[in-house]
Amino acid sequence: MKRNILLIGGSKGIGLEIANQLVKDNKVIVASRSKGKLKDAVEHLEFDVLKDNIENLELPEEIHGLVYCPGSINLKPFKMLKLQDFEQELNLNFLSLIKVVQGIMPKLKNAENPSLVFFSTVAVKVGMPFHTSVAAAKGAIEGFAKSLAAEYAPTIRVNVIAPSLTDTPLSEKLLSNDSKKEKMSERHPLKRVGTTKDIANAAAFLLSKENSWITGQIIGVDGGLSTLNIS
Repeated sequence: MKRNILLIGGSKGIGLEIANQLVKDNKVIVASRSKGKLKDAVEHLEFDVLKDNIENLELPEEIHGLVYCPGSINLKPFKMLKLQDFEQELNLNFLSLIKVVQGIMPKLKNAENPSLVFFSTVAVKVGMPFHTSVAAAKGAIEGFAKSLAAEYAPTIRVNVIAPSLTDTPLSEKLLSNDSKKEKMSERHPLKRVGTTKDIANAAAFLLSKENSWITGQIIGVDGGLSTLNIS
């Protein structure tokens, strides 16, 4: 019997790669504003996480996996940020995540060994200039995930992936030419930026019921940036 995996915002970038990887062995449902380039085998439900209620979607009674993909890269000096910028980051990255988890909690409880995967950023662990708003929002996710994992153990597993810069549509301004790509690659001990496959592989690993002894973890998929200093 196939497991039901729900992706919030999975029609492009990392979410798209996760959906395409998982659809062969699972029933994958993507709730997002557009279908994008999703495979026909992936069920798409129109959903705007900032406006719509997850309870209004027609979802299976059992959800074995949840991946929350919406995110942002709003890199500005602190002096240029307004309170509204922080509120927007929190609404998209964190508060909407809470609404989704609360809305589908009964369906998670109905499933056997459900797994939740959220996304943070390497900038939470490693202080980086111009990351105050996004690091604050993603830091909230890390604290929330650990507490949620503790509260619902051993029934529900909760883990967070903290990537470094990954080549996705969201980061295209930072990787818009070869010079920028080379500069960003050199910052990482493994001398390249991440790919959507790098991150999707980690998400698929955490969702798999074969890896059911992992919970409450913040996993850095970051080319070594968060832990290695080789300069």
